[in-house]
Amino acid sequence: MSRTLTTSHEISETRSARPDYARRVDELGEIIRQYSQITEKLQKSHDQLTQTVLSLRKELSDKSRQLERRNRLAALGEMAAGMAHEIRNPLGGIQLYASMLARDVADRPQSLETVRKISGGVKRLESLVSQVLQFTRQIQVHRQDVDVAQLVAQAVEYAAPKLTEMNVACKVSGPPTLAASADPILLVQAILNLLLNAVEAMEQGGEVSLEFEASADEARQLRLAVTDTGPGIDPQILDRIFNPFFTTKDTGTGLGLSIVHRIVEAHEGTIAATNVESGGARFEIRV
Repeated sequence: MSRTLTTSHEISETRSARPDYARRVDELGEIIRQYSQITEKLQKSHDQLTQTVLSLRKELSDKSRQLERRNRLAALGEMAAGMAHEIRNPLGGIQLYASMLARDVADRPQSLETVRKISGGVKRLESLVSQVLQFTRQIQVHRQDVDVAQLVAQAVEYAAPKLTEMNVACKVSGPPTLAASADPILLVQAILNLLLNAVEAMEQGGEVSLEFEASADEARQLRLAVTDTGPGIDPQILDRIFNPFFTTKDTGTGLGLSIVHRIVEAHEGTIAATNVESGGARFEIRV
């Protein structure tokens, strides 16, 4: 039986190799640690880049839809303006003959009532034509320093008769004063249209809330929201409610919300419509 003898020289080499091995293990561990850190940073950068790309895609998609909508509205506006002018001309003649006929049948109550109905129909058509022409005109914004709180109070005052008639309470929430740069006439018209739209959505009465405050977004001055307690908006038509002439009501022209949309766009702002979980609809303006 043989036995291998270890020389003192071999022992010395083994002992000297151990520190080198430990050092190499430490170096490898450090390389792995640094690689892990770099991989983690790359992953974070990749996630941030992916999020940025998705955000830019959404923004581009929104801008594309807005541009497409504007082009459609421009084409529709030109067509509507042409039709309105063509309709307005014969309406004047019909109204003239109706007034002449009313004088001829003044002694016959039944015939006179029929003529008055004709005249009333003509006036309603003239009103519709005027609204169409107003919608097709380019909106010019004349900005000035305004107090939004005063404009809100003015719009609520204008809507008061309709609020009372429909048994709708109006709750206003906002600061005593709020400075902004806007067209006061157009902004009051937009708020009033939203209030009246909310009132008409609540046939059995209810409450409309009007909230306004300074915008937390540095690119905006104002956030204003009108919320009602009505039935809300059918999700299937939610993306069409700002289209001109679109309405779910038996009466009306379907231009109220379209005009609000144009006013907000002219102020370089945004408007969005959503349904409230507790019931009702909410329209929010940011300008």
